[in-house]
Amino acid sequence: MTSIIEKVKRVPLVKNVTSFKTVTDIVSHPMEMKLPSWWLIGLVGSISLVLLLKSMIAYLVWEGVGVWGLNNPVGWGFAIVNFVFWVGIGHAGTLISAILFLFRQKWRTGINRFAEAMTIFAVMCALIFPGIHIGRQWAAYWLFPLPNSMAMWPNFKSPLLWDVFAVGTYFTVSLMFWFVGLVPDLAAVRDRTTSKVKQVVYGIFALGWRGANRHWQHYEKAYLLLAALATPLVLSVHSIVSFDFAVSQLPGWHTTIFPPYFVAGAVFSGFAMVVTLMVIARQVFKLKSLVTLHHLECMNKIILVTGMLVGYAYGMEFFMAWYSGYEYESFAFINRATGPYAWAYWIMVTCNVISPQLFWFEKCRRSIPIMFVVSIFVNIGMWFERFVITVTSLHRDFLPSSWDYYTPTWVDVCTFIGSFGLFFTLFLLFLRFLPMISMNEVKGVMPESDPHYEKEGA
Repeated sequence: MTSIIEKVKRVPLVKNVTSFKTVTDIVSHPMEMKLPSWWLIGLVGSISLVLLLKSMIAYLVWEGVGVWGLNNPVGWGFAIVNFVFWVGIGHAGTLISAILFLFRQKWRTGINRFAEAMTIFAVMCALIFPGIHIGRQWAAYWLFPLPNSMAMWPNFKSPLLWDVFAVGTYFTVSLMFWFVGLVPDLAAVRDRTTSKVKQVVYGIFALGWRGANRHWQHYEKAYLLLAALATPLVLSVHSIVSFDFAVSQLPGWHTTIFPPYFVAGAVFSGFAMVVTLMVIARQVFKLKSLVTLHHLECMNKIILVTGMLVGYAYGMEFFMAWYSGYEYESFAFINRATGPYAWAYWIMVTCNVISPQLFWFEKCRRSIPIMFVVSIFVNIGMWFERFVITVTSLHRDFLPSSWDYYTPTWVDVCTFIGSFGLFFTLFLLFLRFLPMISMNEVKGVMPESDPHYEKEGA
């Protein structure tokens, strides 16, 4: 046991870097390099998709929700599916930043800033869909807890209003947590840049940081406090999102396993998206010395664990449907696996349960091509999970005479694709103008930061 612990402690979190200045140079290089052509092409493509998203929203407001594929039994379609999908994507950032920080897991330092940014951008994409799915978008302010003397709105008993509280709080705390962590690095970029405009802009957001002892004391207290506030949000946000389904009386939704099941699925999909984007950024920006295979392997282990939890939830849902003896519940789950949407169900199971099993093997966990492909499969599978939960429980209700098949329209599909444009536009801007890795935290896990480092070397 002792040898295993010593081996874990000896895993280097930073490779081929011998000074703090080298860390600053590596992280600052993407912000100081000549504007790459691929970045401009990617930004133009992403902005084009954002314009597509705006045009689809404008068309929806003008024509009404009849342009979507919704029908009589399926009142919830792509809008809710995509909302839950994007909220889930944003879960990994808070887990990596807050919970792993409180547990002093040093391997988080190379990926936390990246994951935090992804969290904020994913939540921004998610917030679009509750506002547009309500039908009368001009009444979207009913979702907010505004003072109201007529007791007509908002409906505080509605889980959709709980979503506003939960996701709004999650976004606010995550944004503050991300910004506080950025302050020391923004000051470092301010002091390095030769552009007067950048000096002013970075200087404003650095809040007068000079690296004084008093500054570091306040910074560490604020960071710890925000980490403590963000930690319960990891459990509460997706639990409350699951209440959109679980508090109903509909077979297939009314189940107590939904809150933990949704949380595990959110962490599962969030880590997969971090791996997908980090593998690309690590290669393009030459960050292999700061984001090592050990970082990626640790994330793959969490993907494996949460994938097993999701697979357990799939099996337990079928068991409880059978054990309850409630014929409508049993039919809902049998219909998922053998009915008209069986293709979606088995895509979900293949991607979410079978593909992560490759990570039992160390060679697969440390193989860049394999982890990249598996992470994409996981994200595809988690979107299909939300689709299966939403659509298959609705399209066949208690009356066979009202059964129908839900098919998304081109407006549904284009709106979903456009949300990816918003995500990647924000993400490309982040890669270009902000440090994607926390310099001060990476420096803190280097051997050179140990006050006894020279003595041990001697």
